[in-house]
Amino acid sequence: MSRSRVRLLWTALAAALAAVLLVSGCGSQPSGGGGAGAQAQAPKAKVHLEPGGGSDVNPAAPIKATVEGGELEEVALTNGDGKEVEGELAPDGRSWTAGEQLGYGKTYTWSGEATGTDGKSVPVQGSFTTVSPERTVRATINPTDHSEVGIAMPVSVKFDSAVTDRAAAERALEVRTSVPVEGAWAWLSDTQVDWRPKEYWPANTQVEVDANLYGVDYGEGEYGRSDLTTKFSIGRAQIVKADASTHQMVVERKGQQVASYAASYGKDHDPELNTPNGTYMVMEMNPVEIMDNPRYGYTDVEKKWAVRMSNHGEFIHENEENRANLGKVNTSHGCINLSEADAKAYFDSAMIGDPIEVTGAVTTMEPRYDVYDWMLDWQQWTQKSAL
Repeated sequence: MSRSRVRLLWTALAAALAAVLLVSGCGSQPSGGGGAGAQAQAPKAKVHLEPGGGSDVNPAAPIKATVEGGELEEVALTNGDGKEVEGELAPDGRSWTAGEQLGYGKTYTWSGEATGTDGKSVPVQGSFTTVSPERTVRATINPTDHSEVGIAMPVSVKFDSAVTDRAAAERALEVRTSVPVEGAWAWLSDTQVDWRPKEYWPANTQVEVDANLYGVDYGEGEYGRSDLTTKFSIGRAQIVKADASTHQMVVERKGQQVASYAASYGKDHDPELNTPNGTYMVMEMNPVEIMDNPRYGYTDVEKKWAVRMSNHGEFIHENEENRANLGKVNTSHGCINLSEADAKAYFDSAMIGDPIEVTGAVTTMEPRYDVYDWMLDWQQWTQKSAL
C-alpha cells in the first residue's frame, strides 16, 4: 500500500472515531428537566407556614411564617373579610409572627413573597380554616385585679357550663407568687376550680394568675371564650379563733392576740343550731344584714356589722337582744353573736379572705357549702386536681 493511501486510510479512521466520540458526548447530556443542571436552577428559599392549610385549626395555636435559604420580603395573613391579621416581621427577615388571636370559624389566607440567597423569589401562599365551636364557654376569675385579701383567700375560676375535659382547662391555669408558695388546683364542682396554698398565704404576698383559656377544647364541642388574668395582694395575717366552749371570740394578728370578745355561739344541745367546727373564711361584709329563718319564727330581722362566713347561713354579727348571754351561754341559731361595739370593732378589722377557725362545737361543717376550701385537708385537696 502506498504511503499516500495509508495517510488517507488513517485520516478516514480518525474522522470516524471523532464522529463516534461526538455522538457519545451528545448522549451524556441530560434531556428534559432532570439532572444536575435543572437542580441548580431550583429556588433556594423554602417557606414554611404554621398552619399552612387544613380545617378545624385551633385559633390559639402558634401562627408563624418562616423561611430557609433567604428572607421574607412581605407577609400578610388575611381573614375572609379582607382584614389583615396584625403581625411582625423579624429584623433578620427570617420569620413573621401573628400579634393577635385569630377568630373561631374563619378562613385565613397567606400571601407575600420571599427572596432566596440566589436572588430568586418564591411566593408565600396557603389557607386554613379555624374550628367552629358548638359553644364558647365564659369564665370568671376571683380575686379581681388590685384586690387586697386575707391569708385564706383562694383563687377561684368559675365556668358558665360544665367542663368535660378538666385536665385541659387546668393545664391552661398558672399562679405566680412573689415568694415561694406551695399550692394546688382542685375542682370543687364541674364548673369551678380553685387554687389554694397548702398553708395560709404568707402576709403581703403578691400574686399573678393567668388563665389562658381561649382556644382550650373543653370537650363536647365547647371551647374557652377568652383569656383571663388577675393581679392581687395578700394583706396582713389575721385569724379569728372561735372556740365555742369558751364563749369568747379571739382575734390574732401576726400570731399575737389583739382582741377577745364575749360571744354567744349556736346552741350546744341542738346539732341543727350549732356553730359547726371547721375553717371558714370571711366571704362578705355588710353594715346591715337582713336575716330570715321562717323555720325558727323570724323574717326581715336587721343585724348590724354582719360578716358572712358560710353560705350555710353562719355570720359574725351584733345581737344586742342576746347581750345577757354573751360570754356565758351559747344561745344563737348558728351565728356568732357579739355586742354592737365589739361587732363594729371586729368588722373594722376584718378583710375578705380572713380565716375563721371554729372549734369546741358538737358538730363539724360538711365540705359542701361555699366556701369550703379550708374544710379539706391537703391530701383531700390535691386529690381533686384533674392532673
